[in-house]
Amino acid sequence: MASISLRDVGVLTPDPLFRNLSFVLGETDRIGLVAGNGGGKTTLLKCVAGLAEPGERSITRSRGLRVGYVEQDVPAALLDLPLAEAIRRAIPPAERDDNAWRIDVILDEFGAPETFHGRPIRALSGGWQRLALIARAWVAEPDALLLDEPTNHLDVERIQLLEAWITDPARRIPMVIASHDRQFLDACTTRTLFLRPEISRLYAHPYSRARQLLADDDAAQSARLEKDTREADRLRRSAGALRNIGINSRSDAAQRKSMLMAQRAEALEQTLRPVHAEKSGDIRLANRGTHAKVLIALDDITVRTPDGMALFRIGKVKIFQGDRVVLLGANGAGKSRLVALIRQAASQPESVPGIQVSPSVVLGYIDQQMSQLPDRDTPHGLIAGTFRLGDQRSASLLAGAGFSVNRQHLPIGHLSPGQKARLGLLALRLTAPNLYLMDEPTNHVDIVGQEKLESEILAHGATCVLVSHDRTFISAIATRTLRIENGGLDG
Repeated sequence: MASISLRDVGVLTPDPLFRNLSFVLGETDRIGLVAGNGGGKTTLLKCVAGLAEPGERSITRSRGLRVGYVEQDVPAALLDLPLAEAIRRAIPPAERDDNAWRIDVILDEFGAPETFHGRPIRALSGGWQRLALIARAWVAEPDALLLDEPTNHLDVERIQLLEAWITDPARRIPMVIASHDRQFLDACTTRTLFLRPEISRLYAHPYSRARQLLADDDAAQSARLEKDTREADRLRRSAGALRNIGINSRSDAAQRKSMLMAQRAEALEQTLRPVHAEKSGDIRLANRGTHAKVLIALDDITVRTPDGMALFRIGKVKIFQGDRVVLLGANGAGKSRLVALIRQAASQPESVPGIQVSPSVVLGYIDQQMSQLPDRDTPHGLIAGTFRLGDQRSASLLAGAGFSVNRQHLPIGHLSPGQKARLGLLALRLTAPNLYLMDEPTNHVDIVGQEKLESEILAHGATCVLVSHDRTFISAIATRTLRIENGGLDG
């Protein structure tokens, strides 16, 4: 029976990411791993995979256990390999000849066109790159599978395909799935681990039900904390009063009783544990006004790849003030290309025939990779330099977005994807746009941040054109959806 056992495992960096973490990953468990950005999900997966060592205690794996680990980013060494070859190299060398057939089987399961088999990894869309990493892990026939943000960049159809693939009875192996996709977690997991610095919590339910139980437990802990704090204070006061009585009356019995009360108060205080509060930085938006009713008008254009290949055609489409339009379509259909054309038309009027952007538009833009952020600059340098807010104000805004003083002065290229996303959203807010153009804004944002972004979009009545495959996010904010399919844009 394949199993992985953790007992009192911890990682300090130097503050704890998590500690005293104990659970057994059983033969058919699929554990959803949930934490804020920087909360230790990737670190824990690497420890379970044997790629890193925890700072406290150790992890026990069944003898001979093969662990498949799907990281978030494609290793640079794979980028120039053809898709099929990249998968083939994941098979142990001694087994490659006998198991080469598995490559075609898994690519067929994921619906990869034959023409993709020989295409370099770097030429594939982000969604297909994710599936390539999953295929590499699965082709080696693992006994346990660890998935780090497996839905990032996948379109809705591929997410649903992945859900069916994970829950197929033929794949009843232990899995740990770190994800911010709430609907995906509900569909794919059987247990949920909320990873926390001091007391992590594991529930025998998928995400939504587990989160309700977590809220109940946090509320109960908060009530206990308040009650026990009051009792400790009462004991301290009573001990002090009794001590004074003992001194004044020269009563040894009163002083001994005072000492016992103080010891009881101290013992009670040792058990007090504050309720966990997410340290994710706050996400806020701003929205300046405009008198224009139509912000974008599309009229009879063909969206093409940069090398000129036609992707789809658009007839007449208007984006009105207050619209929250989500672009849907398969990976590689051209969603990001349309977003890029709208951005170009906004910054260079008349440069894209068929796209008219109102002169009153102030555009706020972010893309999937946060490529608008200069890698060599620092968060502090970017905010202070771009928006001329001064050192103190810039530092305060960055702290509110979840950046410690040290991280404010790191090169942006050294930040995690989640940290880049929060920096991009802060810059977006400071731009104070009246039209948000966002390509998969929730990709690397944790669940608390996603919910905050949803509420901010709704609260400000922001006009948006978004690409998203997050079904929960789409359901929360979209007023219109436009789907790219069959060579056209329908909505």
